[in-house]
Amino acid sequence: MVEPNSLPQSAYARAGVDIDAAERLVSRYAELAKLTRRPEVLADVGPFSGLFRLGHYRDPVLVASTDGVGTKVKLGALLGRYQSLGHDLVNQSVNDILCAGAEPLFFLDYIGGCGLADDAKVEIVRGVAAACRAAGCALLGGETADMPGLYAEGDFDLVGFVVGVVERDAIIDGSRIQEGDALLGLPSSGLHTNGYSLVRRIFGVGVGGDPDAERAILYANYPGLGVTLGEELLGPHRCYYNELKPLLVGAPLAAPSRSGSTGRSPLRGLAHITQGGLPGNVPRMLPEGLAARFDRSAWKPQPIFRLIQSYDPSGERAPTGARLGGAISEEEMYRTFNMGLGIVLAVAPADVDAVRSQLREALPVGEVVRQEGAEKGVIFTDEGA
Repeated sequence: MVEPNSLPQSAYARAGVDIDAAERLVSRYAELAKLTRRPEVLADVGPFSGLFRLGHYRDPVLVASTDGVGTKVKLGALLGRYQSLGHDLVNQSVNDILCAGAEPLFFLDYIGGCGLADDAKVEIVRGVAAACRAAGCALLGGETADMPGLYAEGDFDLVGFVVGVVERDAIIDGSRIQEGDALLGLPSSGLHTNGYSLVRRIFGVGVGGDPDAERAILYANYPGLGVTLGEELLGPHRCYYNELKPLLVGAPLAAPSRSGSTGRSPLRGLAHITQGGLPGNVPRMLPEGLAARFDRSAWKPQPIFRLIQSYDPSGERAPTGARLGGAISEEEMYRTFNMGLGIVLAVAPADVDAVRSQLREALPVGEVVRQEGAEKGVIFTDEGA
């Protein structure tokens, strides 16, 4: 009997695509996917498509989203930390459909690259499966594509697709938001998955330099972080679904609602703070004619944001106005990063206490105001400073 490893390598494998290795990976993925199985799943990983039976709903609306982890993957590869990237992929996608009030049903992932080790791929999917299981979401399938010539050796991209469901009359679309509504913020766990192209350039990591020198920067400790720079930058994107789930369909609150919204969610609008920061995302939930006014003294961004803003590799603070390797303007920081808030909720003033009794970390960070200009937007103040 000829051992598999002694067989001559195929021409396709010599070109950079090993079909046999890919088939072995599928069985490893399938074992991880089983950990996320829901009763509605009708076919395990393996067929040409995933099968999911929609359960019993009165008037269901499917909610879908797709997103990628971006250049954060370069830092994961540099430190050999792949599993947390899988968490990032799922959590940010689940948060996106959460903004419509949706329950995540199933998820699919895509890994495209060149020369990424099989064990690294499995670690990514292991993270995807763990995050799916935490959110009650089935990992229904995915795709791994080796594309030499399109990606440089060792480079890869990570994309995810989530499908959820919400009853039509429970959709959160911001239409109920009114002038005077309160804005509550839930803290982020750090950078989440945005701004890494800027961060990599500021710190000189994941930019194609000497790997050992770049790793030394990531292994270093900086005042206020409490962990190494690499651990801070690779912290997983926080998922808010389980925390907000009891508030999505008008579930009984710990304190009674006084807004007259019995039977409806007290959450009138939700904004996931990703690329574009507060100015780029909060207006997406606001009706025409309204704006969001934030009091920046109401919360304190984690130390990583101020380190990014002022970092200079020479050890000295750079002059105000410098864009890289020095002080980044406050305006640019708030348009690039989440600045400590991962999701923002719009709530009627009468419901604030009830919502905060459910969400202990929720901070009053602003209010909805009438828009003075032609377009809706975000206004920053520092009233409590």
